Amino acid sequence: MLQNLKVIPFGGVRENGKNMYAVEVEDEIYILDCGLMYPENELLGIDVVIPDFAYLQENIDRVVGIFLTHGHADAIGGLPYFLSANQVPVFGSKMTIELAKITVASEKKLRHFDDFHVIDEKTAIDFKNATVSFFKTTHSIPGSLGIDLKTEAGHIVYTGDFKFDQAAKPEYQTDFGRLADIGRDHTLMLLSDSSNAESPYANSNEHDISSYIQETFKYHPGRIIVASVASNIERIQQIFNAAALTKRRVVLTGQDLEKIVKTAMALDYLKLPKPDLLATTKELHDLAPEQTIVLETGKMGEPIKSLEKMATNRHRLLHIKEGDLVFITTTPSHAMETTVAKMRDMIYRADGTVKAISDDLHSSGHANKTNLQLMINLLQPDYLMPIQGEYRLLEAHAHIAEETGMATDHIFITKMGDVLKYDKGQFHLGAAVPAGDTMIDGSGVGDIGNIVLRDRRLLADDGIFIAVVTIDRRKKKIVAKPKLTSRGFVYVKANRDLMSESSDIVVKAIENNLAHKEFDWNDLKQDVREDLSKYLFDQTKRHPVILPVIMEVNQNRHR
Repeated sequence: MLQNLKVIPFGGVRENGKNMYAVEVEDEIYILDCGLMYPENELLGIDVVIPDFAYLQENIDRVVGIFLTHGHADAIGGLPYFLSANQVPVFGSKMTIELAKITVASEKKLRHFDDFHVIDEKTAIDFKNATVSFFKTTHSIPGSLGIDLKTEAGHIVYTGDFKFDQAAKPEYQTDFGRLADIGRDHTLMLLSDSSNAESPYANSNEHDISSYIQETFKYHPGRIIVASVASNIERIQQIFNAAALTKRRVVLTGQDLEKIVKTAMALDYLKLPKPDLLATTKELHDLAPEQTIVLETGKMGEPIKSLEKMATNRHRLLHIKEGDLVFITTTPSHAMETTVAKMRDMIYRADGTVKAISDDLHSSGHANKTNLQLMINLLQPDYLMPIQGEYRLLEAHAHIAEETGMATDHIFITKMGDVLKYDKGQFHLGAAVPAGDTMIDGSGVGDIGNIVLRDRRLLADDGIFIAVVTIDRRKKKIVAKPKLTSRGFVYVKANRDLMSESSDIVVKAIENNLAHKEFDWNDLKQDVREDLSKYLFDQTKRHPVILPVIMEVNQNRHR
């Protein structure tokens, strides 16, 4: 009799990206995906966000492996950070594993890590308490798989990112028969993609998108800069095909894109329609505009910032000029709409024009309402956990499921760290485990917390105010008049009275401290900081970061 069965989201719920889920079956833990998320604007200076691995690290001896659905950053981007401390087996399709190897190789500690295992839709792995198998799904990258954990209580099914496309090519086709088989054998819980749950529109099939790209290439007389996501292999193939048919050559920008293209070509998932299709960046300026396609993905696969640089003459390779068409072949998330609108404006200011697939077609790699209901009807799950999406998307998915007849109390809209525990034939919410965001800034992992982010916001909003003073503690006097510096707070020359009064406040705070018998450096700095902060806020209604620097002449060192 099954005693312990839990499902725990460590990311991917109430947010876009950072997919990571754990299924505990007795004394074994199965990790489903290990992704990252690109930060929102308020996370100043943060490069990426990954899940908090604390609970899994505490129980690492129970982890049997990480099972990957596909090769996008939201599914594999967290691997280097997890595997650095916890080297466990990693399972995925041929394409997914090759991209995972590229991702992991970026971490020096993992250069010799080789515990990768290539699986496919025919693979079934028997562990002590569950059997893990896989099924083909349709997404924008080949080798996308859903994951099925067969337990004593029933199947736990994780869709990964998916959509249904009846016109999909063989390497992208969904295995409908396999889904129906799982449904007939009793699906206990379904973890299903919610990214496109609000869309009532049918997704355009890839055949129509391919024709649309070809027409765009055919009828534009000048240079075309195509913005795409580096790991959308299907879209890149369509771009290659359209370029060949319209007698154009393609210039790839960025190392990320080149690595992914080379990997896909080596695995025969990406084919060049003609041998000389690709041109080097050195050849870019020798090509006639009507022969040129520039494929731009930007750093880490994000094209928007690169396009902004092109429009403002800051890009290392090219600048947008009159006659250029920027063709956006990726559908940005709702959260990026304002950023994309600003980027479009910049391009028009640079005399370019903009066209986006999303203006005319409903292009998405994720399931819409009809797809989500079909998945539920095929698998017939007892319980549903909507995943991969902000709260409103999870809520929309829940309503979609209710329309199919699922009971409201069998649908769980979770947050990170929630534990869904199976007990006496039912799932219920148990005691939560530690979970949250770990922020990556440069080489720092998790060393940027809320206090550091608060200081960065203050610096960005109100600037910094520095007071440098030299004292002689033995003689209990100030040796040199305070030197005040402001950056991003006020213009010093235009605020002489403010600076003069601030200097007097610093002197008074220090003299009060020097007069005391017991002298404490921390108390001295805190008094200077508090007195200055009060005065500056009264005068400006701003809160700059105040940094007192107190030096002592005899010891010649900073305090």
